[in-house]
Amino acid sequence: MTVRHFTDLSDAGPDAIAAMLADALDRKRARAGLPKSAPDPDAPLAGRTLAMVFEKNSTRTRVSFDIAIRQLGGTPVILDAGTSQLGRGETVADTARVLSGYCDAIMVRTDDHAKLMEMAEYASVPVINGLTDQSHPCQIMADLLTIIEAGKTLPGLKVAWLGDGNNVLHSIVEAGGLMQFDVVAACPAGYDPDPAVLAAANGRARVTCDPAEAASGADVIVTDTWISMGQAHAEAKLAAMMPYQVTEALMAKAKGDAIFLHCLPAHRGEEVTDAVIDGPQSRIWPEAENRLHAQKSVLRWCFGQLG
Repeated sequence: MTVRHFTDLSDAGPDAIAAMLADALDRKRARAGLPKSAPDPDAPLAGRTLAMVFEKNSTRTRVSFDIAIRQLGGTPVILDAGTSQLGRGETVADTARVLSGYCDAIMVRTDDHAKLMEMAEYASVPVINGLTDQSHPCQIMADLLTIIEAGKTLPGLKVAWLGDGNNVLHSIVEAGGLMQFDVVAACPAGYDPDPAVLAAANGRARVTCDPAEAASGADVIVTDTWISMGQAHAEAKLAAMMPYQVTEALMAKAKGDAIFLHCLPAHRGEEVTDAVIDGPQSRIWPEAENRLHAQKSVLRWCFGQLG
């Protein structure tokens, strides 16, 4: 039987993504009133163990996956580089083989996409991308779920991105190509997304240097921190990014019912103002919670229960 990895959204494809989103909505509604760590009544992953490998710090990814596997009836095991043999030079391939003997799936959050792909190559159990420098598909599954909960239909949507051409944007662009919505990214010169990611989006993505052009008529406006984890607080980069700050004036250029998303953590006063992130169009708190619900369905898909 072929192992189902979730290294990027394209591993699943549009039909499976739609099935996961529908499942996430259903399971989220069915949990109303339950304690957060109480298992779902059907406990579909009872007896399963998820190994979570962290080479980068985390709040949302760590807690959401931990609670996700518990709600599905399974058990989490957390490893980080400082307290495992990864930090002492064991190869990714060897770690993948070892963890495959102990656990039923592996989630990896790392700085280098090549490490994730090596883990997937040598693991005999599903490997899930919890974040790499190249992409962040689990975050975008949560974003799509949040957009749908806001009453929007994905095909034909306009999503505006403001700021750095980073891993989160890469996964939004990939999602646009798969789910048939348009992405207009406003990025300063020198901070464009990977051209190969844009080329693979079936004409659904383009880049501009004009923030107003990106925001005009948008259904969703998205941004992210300009200084990624592990990067120096670069003054030159901050200066280049400031014209791309999401403000009330920029939100006003979008549709009246547009929503604002941010994967968090946010640097208030840099990529977004307090008035926007705390304003009526912001959906950042449901978006953060939806990491949990979307990832439960990703786990179920990896185990062949969906799609």
